[in-house]
Amino acid sequence: MERKDVLLDVQSIFKTVFDNETINLTEKSTANDIDEWDSLTHIQLVVAIEKKFNIKFTSLEILTWNNIGEVVDSIMLKQKKC
Repeated sequence: MERKDVLLDVQSIFKTVFDNETINLTEKSTANDIDEWDSLTHIQLVVAIEKKFNIKFTSLEILTWNNIGEVVDSIMLKQKKC
């Protein structure tokens, strides 16, 4: 799967979790860019991403993410290991 496709899938997950079709993510997007992004929605996002891509993240991986690009990096790395 190409990086742009992963980003589009992640964006789709965000739109679903936040029930907001206007969300437009970039690799540099952070929690500060989405008002409703709090600790509860963060967990919902991680679970939805894990289900979509059939992968599991460690707590350490999740804690290192600073932006959407790093989330995409983690997804792509895990897909290569499968």
